[in-house]
Amino acid sequence: MPRPRPLWALYLLIVGLALHNLVMAELWDAGVRGWKLDVVSAWKEALLGAGLAAIVWKRRRLPFKATGADWLALGFAALVVLWFLLPESWLGGAASLKTELYALRHDLLPVVAYFFGRGLALRPEQMRRVALLIAGTAVAVAAWGLVDAYLVPLQWWRDSGVPGWYREQLGLRYTGLSGLPENFVYNAGEHHVFRRLVSTFLSPLATSYLLLVSLLLVTAWRRRTWALWASPVLFAGLLWTHSRFTVLAYAAGLCVLAWAGRRRWPVGLAVVSLAVAFFFFRGYEDFGPETSFTTEELVIQDRGTPQQSHDPFSAGESSTASHWRNLRDGVETVLKHPQGYGPGNAGVTAFRTRTELKAGESTYTVLGVEAGLLGALLFVAWSVALVRQVLTR
Repeated sequence: MPRPRPLWALYLLIVGLALHNLVMAELWDAGVRGWKLDVVSAWKEALLGAGLAAIVWKRRRLPFKATGADWLALGFAALVVLWFLLPESWLGGAASLKTELYALRHDLLPVVAYFFGRGLALRPEQMRRVALLIAGTAVAVAAWGLVDAYLVPLQWWRDSGVPGWYREQLGLRYTGLSGLPENFVYNAGEHHVFRRLVSTFLSPLATSYLLLVSLLLVTAWRRRTWALWASPVLFAGLLWTHSRFTVLAYAAGLCVLAWAGRRRWPVGLAVVSLAVAFFFFRGYEDFGPETSFTTEELVIQDRGTPQQSHDPFSAGESSTASHWRNLRDGVETVLKHPQGYGPGNAGVTAFRTRTELKAGESTYTVLGVEAGLLGALLFVAWSVALVRQVLTR
């Protein structure tokens, strides 16, 4: 008889992560703040740790034979820990111990999640249940996000606990939208502003990542009835996040599925998806959920926001130009200082703790700053090995 697996932890993570930011913001608004909310918000790390511990405890070992991807994951984790133990003065960093601990948690969490998933060793029927739960959660996130974008006024979010959660609890101080993240909206310039789908993640980018993964998942399970009805909702949600690079990633993922399955139809779907997205983004200002800045926000926009482009595909569009500029600067920093600065000197961790920000655009440049060029290369090698392992099974 097979030993029980802590699937309950995986189920809770799938649903809980989708609700995390919204629930934390509402708890902050209800008066749960400071260290108490820090403890509550650590539920995901505690759950992952408990799940992995349960797997090892039941079997007295990890229930799989180690692969190259596993060793690369361990090598990456060991290097991150080593760079954490090295004195910051040796590496040229300026992060405090608290900031380093935040960064250590951030960098090691994917490794713990990876081995937790490996340790579950799911059977086919369990995989189907997990896939259905992921797709169902993503559909709910997309549907609610669409309702929110058109029916919930932006002022409701300004008056909610979201600005306080970001500003007071996380230390992320946004000024251009009354404390809300600036990417809550799509700024078309000349005070024309439109809502983006942020949903329960309170972020268009985080939402788009879930929808991207779910779309690829339902594409792989296309013969299931639930996959057929889920796809349009998920793709609509992805479009309304107005995340152009995520749509490109979806098309690239479809091409990988076509190559792995030796089928042509995913390539055709990728072409159709890109065509639909092109016309959607081009005409978004004609049908998107329009909103407006407050008087105070208009002063900030006129004083400090660069001119926006009406062409979402222009290389000079402010968001695109900013992404490329920050990515280029991050790469240059890593190449000039390949030994890294130590954990906590890049990314959102540095931003929220007021540490001098060395890079922040990409996971890869952040890791290159924190764990050196070797750390970034190990992470890339681990990712490539994992994709190869999945596609050749």
